[in-house]
Amino acid sequence: MNGVGMLSTRRALAAVVSAVTLLTASACGSADEDAGATKVEVFTWWAEGGEKAGLDALVGRFTTDCPGHEFENGVVAGGAGVNAKQVLGARIEQNDPPDTFQVHAGAELADYIAAGRVQDLSGEYDSWGLRQAFPQGLIDDLTVAGKIYSVPSNVHRANVVWANSQVLSDAGIVRTPKTLDAFLKDLATLRRAGVESPLALGRDWTQLMLLESVLISGLGPKRFAGLFTGDTKWQSRAVRDALADYAQLISFSNPDRDALDWPQAEQLLIDGRAGYQLMGDWLAADLAAKNFRAYESFTFPGTDGVFQWLADSFVLPAGATNAEGTRCWLKTVASAEGQREFNIRKGSIPARTDVTGDGFSAYQVAAMKDWESDTPVPSCAHGSACSQDWQNALNAALGAFSTAPEKNVTALQNALAATAAQYVKG
Repeated sequence: MNGVGMLSTRRALAAVVSAVTLLTASACGSADEDAGATKVEVFTWWAEGGEKAGLDALVGRFTTDCPGHEFENGVVAGGAGVNAKQVLGARIEQNDPPDTFQVHAGAELADYIAAGRVQDLSGEYDSWGLRQAFPQGLIDDLTVAGKIYSVPSNVHRANVVWANSQVLSDAGIVRTPKTLDAFLKDLATLRRAGVESPLALGRDWTQLMLLESVLISGLGPKRFAGLFTGDTKWQSRAVRDALADYAQLISFSNPDRDALDWPQAEQLLIDGRAGYQLMGDWLAADLAAKNFRAYESFTFPGTDGVFQWLADSFVLPAGATNAEGTRCWLKTVASAEGQREFNIRKGSIPARTDVTGDGFSAYQVAAMKDWESDTPVPSCAHGSACSQDWQNALNAALGAFSTAPEKNVTALQNALAATAAQYVKG
């Protein structure tokens, strides 16, 4: 695994990096401890591709909007922020937070909020007009005990299926499946046509993404969200039925799924060794970057009208060295101009609903319209519905299920219910 970016000597991270067995890269910029108060260290996992291009665009806007403050890159590479979260956690425990850090908006922040590690931004939401710019459903999901602690830079959609058009055509599949049963039949058709692994799938959190879409399809958005608040019971017949469907789905996936991250699973789709992949809509930008355009996409069967969202966001940590500069960074991230320039390049869409579609791709324009009208539902796989610890526990349960010789749905349901009992309050 690689780590790149600026990790200044005053942060003394060598021991931390060694402890988590990461390779962090060389510095970019000055490490002078006294260079100081005007620097704003922005800690992210945006190290390459569209996300790096989006970050660069935000930096350019920040430089224009915030004279007297200097961007300091604190990037740590790693898929879905796995590496960065480990380094960040160690720094915060040492009372050495960056000026701001990237985090998935929503419940992923719960532990930091409870520990007083991040500051309330409700006043900034009022003064910057963000309560009007963001959809009410997003505001609701961001609010904890009446307060808001993060500013989303974008929105991604999780419940999207991507398909290799040529593979489907060769198998005689010409219609988009509208139900899960129809989708399972299409997967069976692909296998009969000689596609050994019709559904491309990766490890732990990508399996959790798939399970979430199945649960939304079977339970509907309200009852799905209730799984993470205690309003819906994991020990229910509806959940069991969804888990049985999930077991069928993974039986159509690649046997090496637990050894792959999403880009490796995506390669199965590109190479025509799979027909479908469930993945967030960052896949569109990645497929374009790889010059693969013979694909189509649709919302996971049974989830039409539901927008399962995740959002990269930034916070103001308690003890930030340059709180004034951080607020200016957050205001830039929240601005219509900042969200436009960032999201056009990253392939996501603005969290704001007042940004026009000019300059965005056809997929992004369609997603922006859906974001305005669909029912928003959070994602545990990406931190908007559950805490990091809960997500890790679910990943472990699904990993055990994936590798078990016999797929015992009852055992999986018991494991998921026992996990929920540890984290649901009340």
